[in-house]
Amino acid sequence: MLSRIDLRGKTTDPRRILPRAQFDVSHAVEQIRPLVEAVRDHGAAAVRQATLRFDGVDLERFRVPVTDVGLDSDVRAALEEAIARVRKVHEDQRRREVVTQVVPGGTVTERWIPVSRVGLYVPGGLAMYPSTVVMNVVPAQVAGVKELVVCSPPQKETGLPDARVLAACALLGVEEVYAVGGAQAIAMLAYGTEECAPVDLITGPGNVWVTAAKRLVRGVVGIDAEAGPTEIAILADDTADPVHVAADLVSQAEHDPLAASVLVTTSAELADAVDEELRAQVAQTKHMERIAAALSGPQSGTVLVSSLDQGLAVVNAYAAEHLEIQTRDARAVADRVTSAGAIFVGPYSPVSLGDYCAGSNHVLPTGGCARHSSGLSVQSFLRGVHIVEYDEAALKDVAHHVVTLANVEDLPAHGQAVSARFRS
Repeated sequence: MLSRIDLRGKTTDPRRILPRAQFDVSHAVEQIRPLVEAVRDHGAAAVRQATLRFDGVDLERFRVPVTDVGLDSDVRAALEEAIARVRKVHEDQRRREVVTQVVPGGTVTERWIPVSRVGLYVPGGLAMYPSTVVMNVVPAQVAGVKELVVCSPPQKETGLPDARVLAACALLGVEEVYAVGGAQAIAMLAYGTEECAPVDLITGPGNVWVTAAKRLVRGVVGIDAEAGPTEIAILADDTADPVHVAADLVSQAEHDPLAASVLVTTSAELADAVDEELRAQVAQTKHMERIAAALSGPQSGTVLVSSLDQGLAVVNAYAAEHLEIQTRDARAVADRVTSAGAIFVGPYSPVSLGDYCAGSNHVLPTGGCARHSSGLSVQSFLRGVHIVEYDEAALKDVAHHVVTLANVEDLPAHGQAVSARFRS
C-alpha cells in the first residue's frame, strides 16, 4: 500500500525525494482574498453571506451559548483528564521575570506580558475536535490571557458548533464562542465585526482556506503558524512490532486524504510486514476510503535506510509534525533528533496519546516547519519586553561607547542624545 524509496547506500539529500503533501497556500490565498476583504470592509453581513454559502447555515447572530448539558459522562471524564494533564505540563512552561544587573546602577529586566485578546480556531470538517479546544485554551489561560474567543463552524442541523466543542469550552470556562468557521472566521477575528471585537493573535489548525486566510491577515494580527496537512514519521528497526507501526500510520491517515504517513526503517522485513498489516487493518476501519487515499498518496511511503544514523538524517531532514521512535534504545535515539514537532519514544507512546492525554500539545508545526518552529505552548501567548533602567553614573560610564558606535553607523544624533545629558 505504501510506496517505497530505497536510500540504502545512497548519499542523496533526502529533502529532495521524501514524500510530502502538496499544499498550495499561495493559490488558495488569491482565491480567498475577496472573502477576507469583504469581511474587512462589510463586517457581519459578509460573514453571514459566507457562512450561508459554505456551511449552508443562515445565522442572524454568530455568538452562541456555551453549555455542556447532555455531555456523555465518559466523554466528560476523558476531557477533564485531558485538561488536567495538559494544564500540568503547561504550568511548568511559565516564564519568570528576570532582572539582570549589567553594571552598578544599570539593569535590564525581561518581563513576560500575555497577549490581551486571542482568537482560537477549532476545525469542524471531516472530524470534530474538542481536544483542540483543550490544546489552545489551556496554554493561553496559563499564560494569563484575559479574553479568549473560540470560533468553530456551525453544524447544518443545529446552526451551532459541535456540542462536544461547546462542552469543552464550558469545562474550560470559555464564554465567548462564535458559530463561524473557515476563512470568514479568521477574517472576523482579525478585523472584528459589530458583534465580535478584533483579537491580537489567532491560533489553531485548519484547512487550506483557514491557512490562506491566516497568511492574509498576518501583520494585522499575530498568528501561531500556517498549518498544513497532518503527518507522522516513524523511525523503526527490526525490533519494532509491525502491528503497532501499521496502527499508528493508519491513525494519522484517518485525519484527511492529504495526511502523510511515513515509515523510515533499516529493515526491509519490517517494511513488508507493515504493508501486510496495513492491508488487513485498513479494511477494518470506519474511514477506509479516506485512510486508503492518504496511505496511497504521494505524501506517504516507506523509506529504506542502511543504518539508524542514516535514518536519523532522513527524519531530521523531514522534520515531521509527529515523530515516533520504535527502535532499540529508543530514548537514546530520540535524544539525537534535532527536528520534529513532538517526539514519541518507544512502543507505548503512540501519537494518539499525544493527541489527547499525554499532557503535551498537539498543535504542532507541519510541512517541514519543525526545522525552525515550535508547537503551541504558553510562550505562544506571551511577549517578552525588556525594561531598561540606568542611573546617571551608569549611563555616563558607557556614553563614549554609545557615541563611538553611533558615529560608526553615521547616526550622530544618536550619540548626541547621550552627550546632551552631560553638558555642563
